[in-house]
Parts: sequence; structure tokens; C-alpha cells
Amino acid sequence: MKRAIFPGSFDPITLGHIDIIERALPLFDEIVIGIGVNAEKNYMWSLEDRLQQIRNCFKGHSQIKVTSFTGLTAEFCKEQGAGYILRGLRNTADFSYEQTIAQANEKVNGVDTIFLMSAPELSFISSSIVRDLARNQGDFSKIVPPSVQPPAM
Repeated sequence: MKRAIFPGSFDPITLGHIDIIERALPLFDEIVIGIGVNAEKNYMWSLEDRLQQIRNCFKGHSQIKVTSFTGLTAEFCKEQGAGYILRGLRNTADFSYEQTIAQANEKVNGVDTIFLMSAPELSFISSSIVRDLARNQGDFSKIVPPSVQPPAM
């Protein structure tokens, strides 16, 4: 079985994330969307909210599993029996950042990374932009799925 991990904080999930996941579905038997939890990071949406947002996006997709994890993504891959990490790239800065991590994961842990370029019309979207809009009571509804509602503040 070809299983991939799509890791991230998903604070919150965006239309860009959904595009990458949907385009990767034909490549894998299963995609595990893993919400990485870092105790030192302050999230705008709770872990439960993020899990529910993503589950709502992919209802009826038996090929997609949604869970959370702590620690290294490569270790999570081993726990899940996944040989691949799926990553979306918006631009060359994303590639420069992700390349070294991908090479280390392959060399040290034997986990390959598959990169998919974001669709051009979605390449400007990031969770950071959504959080900035949310903090300032801006409308972010056009760049997130309907399951993402303003966080409780």
C-alpha cells in the first residue's frame, strides 16, 4: 500500500492545502493528514477545531485519514507505515526551505518527499494570511473551505 503523510499545523486548512491533497489522491492508496502539535506554539484554532475542519472537508473520502501527532514527521511516517511525505510548494522560497528537510528525511529515515506545485491561482494563500485576516476581523472566506469559521477569541 502506498501511504503518504501530509503534515502541517493547518492553523487553519486552506484551499491551497485542499488542492494539493485532491491532486495527490490518484498517486497514493491513502493520505494521512497529520496535524503536527508543538507545545511551544500558540495556535489560533484549537486542535479539535482543526481536526474537525479537515474531517468535514473530506467526508466520504475513505482514502483520507486525519489525525494529530507530536515529534518528528519522519517518525510519524514510520508509525503510520508511510513511505512518503507530501508537501505543497507555492514558490521557490518554499522549495529552498523544504529541499534540505526532504533530503535529510530520505537519507536518515528512508522516507521520500513528493512535492506538488500549488495551482497558480492559489499560490498566494497561506495559513499565516488567514490568521492575519482573522486577527483583524477580515473576510477570509474566499481562501478557506466552508468548515473554517472565525476562531473563538
